[in-house]
Amino acid sequence: MSQITATMVKELREETQLPLMDCKRALQETDGDKEAALRKLRESGKKIMAMRQDRSTDEGRVAIYTSLKPGVGAMIELQVESAPVANNDEVIQLASDLAQQLATGPGARAPDDLWQQEAPSRKGVSFQQWKDELENKIREVFRLSRILRIDAPCGGYVHHDAKSGVLLEVEGGNADLAKDISMHVAAMRPKAATTAELDPALVEKERAILTEQAKKEGKPENIIGKMIEGRMRNFYAEHVLAEQPFVKDDKQTVGKVAAAGGMKLKRFVRWQLGETG
Repeated sequence: MSQITATMVKELREETQLPLMDCKRALQETDGDKEAALRKLRESGKKIMAMRQDRSTDEGRVAIYTSLKPGVGAMIELQVESAPVANNDEVIQLASDLAQQLATGPGARAPDDLWQQEAPSRKGVSFQQWKDELENKIREVFRLSRILRIDAPCGGYVHHDAKSGVLLEVEGGNADLAKDISMHVAAMRPKAATTAELDPALVEKERAILTEQAKKEGKPENIIGKMIEGRMRNFYAEHVLAEQPFVKDDKQTVGKVAAAGGMKLKRFVRWQLGETG
């Protein structure tokens, strides 16, 4: 048997970031063959992680990639087990690469399709290989739980804790304005971009409630209609993006701010980590 030196163990440790004893054992079992030891460690890591797939992944990151020209936007949700891992620099880069590839690559119908593609920042390395490497090193489960691509001009915003993100489809305007409005969406959580897009059932339910209230107040039938319309404006200002007071200037609605910047609001998607509804 070849002699396993401290230098050999150290080199394998630096390359894999695995415990020294694991590296030493792999070298001993492969008679000092570094490449064989690497393969053994990878296979051992896969077996360990296969038994841990039922673990909960309550932490993670939302990442986006947006562009107005050419028009495209993508958002991904990468789930992990713990907050320290979610904020690991390499995990941050992985999430960023996944969003970029989803937006600029051939697309993906499901997360499994995206895992098979090459990572933009690691030429020749697939996301699956990168994921296996990280799982083997960190020993936490990684799940790509949601992916979304919009083939149209998009802006976006991810909150500083990376637990919420927004994609905003627009026409015209600029990236800074799109980001500001996306930030507004993240904070104010509107239900639709415009009144036309608001769920008709929700609108009718609110009208019925307001009508009943007006009748209980004893208002004359001939003015109830006008009262309802006035109160519905408040309802829209609460739930519709274009009608909400802009968080950066509450004297203007988001719709007016967008129009002043030459932007038309089309639709938005807001994700909160772990929420699928």
